[in-house]
Amino acid sequence: MFVKLKASNVHSLDVPDEDHIHASASVNMGTEGLTLHLLEALVSHPVLTFALLVAALSSTWWYIRDSYEVDTFSLKQVFITGCDSGFGNLLARQLDLKGFCVIAACLTQKGAADLASSASSRLKTLILDVTDSESIRRARRFVSKEVGERGLWGLVNNAGRSTPIGPLEWMHLEDFTKVLDVNLMGVIEVTLQFLPLLKKGGGRLVNVSSVLGRLAIIGGGYCPSKWGVEAFSDSLRRDMQQFGVKVSIIEPGFFRTNLTRLGPIEADLRRLWTRLPQEVKDSYGVTYLDEYLKCQDFSMRILASPRIAMVTKCMEKALSARFPRTRYTAGWDATLLWLPLSYCPSFVCDFVLRLLLPPPAAHTL
Repeated sequence: MFVKLKASNVHSLDVPDEDHIHASASVNMGTEGLTLHLLEALVSHPVLTFALLVAALSSTWWYIRDSYEVDTFSLKQVFITGCDSGFGNLLARQLDLKGFCVIAACLTQKGAADLASSASSRLKTLILDVTDSESIRRARRFVSKEVGERGLWGLVNNAGRSTPIGPLEWMHLEDFTKVLDVNLMGVIEVTLQFLPLLKKGGGRLVNVSSVLGRLAIIGGGYCPSKWGVEAFSDSLRRDMQQFGVKVSIIEPGFFRTNLTRLGPIEADLRRLWTRLPQEVKDSYGVTYLDEYLKCQDFSMRILASPRIAMVTKCMEKALSARFPRTRYTAGWDATLLWLPLSYCPSFVCDFVLRLLLPPPAAHTL
């Protein structure tokens, strides 16, 4: 009986059948075969092997290098423009928490008071209008006293405006200058005033451009101003390399800030439409403005991200990294849509952009 019980126990074990054994063997042989095939391919193509090795080592080296940060944040002072709201406001509070000595420039007294109440006593505020030369000079004198002989570690040109935007034919010259005076001439004048302090501190200049500084998709002064910021920053970066001043450009996609609020943008578009000659209105059609606003509303709701910290993290990285990048891109739309599209042939860009806006009544193919 004991022998029978042992036999019964043996038969009760889960013994794989022959098909399972053959299948497992086939999988193992298939895996081994694929590995051998890849090894043979690499050995037989030394150029490919070398290229893959270089790419892997370069990626690893770049990742490690990019992670290094400077130290003694508490001894480094950063001046930021446009801190009433949006990117500038969040960056000022973010750097304050990190230990930097922040001097935040706001356009209004309310913006300055609100920011000061939400930060530590280290953070200082001042009033600045980047279109007013005397206001810029006063800010420079204030910052110069604050930084002393150490000089300025960081200047972030963040102040900006978006409107008026819309079809170019709807614009007057003053509509362009309103935007260019803030987004481009303001950046240039602030930079020139503060450059001696940056050179003294061996610091960082961070200019906020836009992915629309790579691809012009809307009319008005916004895109020309951002293309100008790109050109100015690139030229200055090369000039300042010999003085230890590093220049970085931030290229955000669409984010939900005061610059992209649909209410003011729509109100301004209606203002532009109202003053158009009747002949121009007829060429677009009576329903064009409403269709344009609907398309704009749809596009902004899909593309504009509320996660503005994605942008301020890039700014912080440009200020704190030991080896800052030349450009930082923020936003899924910038990375996956606008930047790739900017490298495409013009007819591809034109086709995609035509899908985003309605055609005028008198359009021709």
